[in-house]
Amino acid sequence: MRRESLADFGLPIELVEPHAPVVLFDKVTLAFDEKVILDGVTFDVRAGHTKIFLGASGAGKSTILKLMLGLLRPDAGTIWVLGHRVDEMNEEQLMRVRHHMGMVFQEGALFDSFSVGENVGYKLYEETRQPLEDVRRRVEEVLGFVGLGEHIDKAPSELSGGQRRRVAIARAMAAKPTLLLYDEPTTGLDPMTSLTIDAEIIKLRDLENVTSVLVTHQLRDAFYIATHEAVRAANGTIEMVPAREQKLEQADFVMLKDGRIVFEGSAADLRASSDPYLQAFLS
Repeated sequence: MRRESLADFGLPIELVEPHAPVVLFDKVTLAFDEKVILDGVTFDVRAGHTKIFLGASGAGKSTILKLMLGLLRPDAGTIWVLGHRVDEMNEEQLMRVRHHMGMVFQEGALFDSFSVGENVGYKLYEETRQPLEDVRRRVEEVLGFVGLGEHIDKAPSELSGGQRRRVAIARAMAAKPTLLLYDEPTTGLDPMTSLTIDAEIIKLRDLENVTSVLVTHQLRDAFYIATHEAVRAANGTIEMVPAREQKLEQADFVMLKDGRIVFEGSAADLRASSDPYLQAFLS
């Protein structure tokens, strides 16, 4: 199946250069009335990398995802996503950029009246002109990727919480996004189920070359994703192994406090920090 490009949706592909950041926040500030949510936040996300946002409740983590999607607009600063300045775009322009993004919500946000397959293929049915048989083939492919191919015709209510979260991941990846955003993807799941979700995130990054932005307060999951990689064995099976040094360098943690970045660096740098706030958060 041909992968549709930005040019197919009226966006000049020459602006999306390989060396450019997939996401760039430059001095972004946002406040609701008197409450400052983000205060001069600057960071970038490189292609194929993982950016993991940590912080206490209300620190501004999920707000960053909403700004990337264009659901909120900053009071100051600029936001670039996939080579386009999204803080200046209208809704029609934003929809074209969002086509190349996937979003996994905290509770999965599946449509209860749709089958698993219809949920996964929803974006393709609604936003593309692909033949129905091609959409069905892609839905079967991504459900197979997350190990749920046999559940394609079931209702979401027939699945466990972890399975529903994996369906949400399959739906997010169905349109072959360049960028995937995860908002607390393991919250409310037991430890073993959380590990299966972590593995899906790692597989998408390493085997599908998807750039990832992860918001979480689950430290174990965050460190697991940052320090492991997916490899395909000779027999075709996929294994989770400790990350090589190059892969470790492609995962960054960002710690937010009171709307500001107080730390940005690798898993090793975060663990080694002597900052009292960081140590208290990690303990």
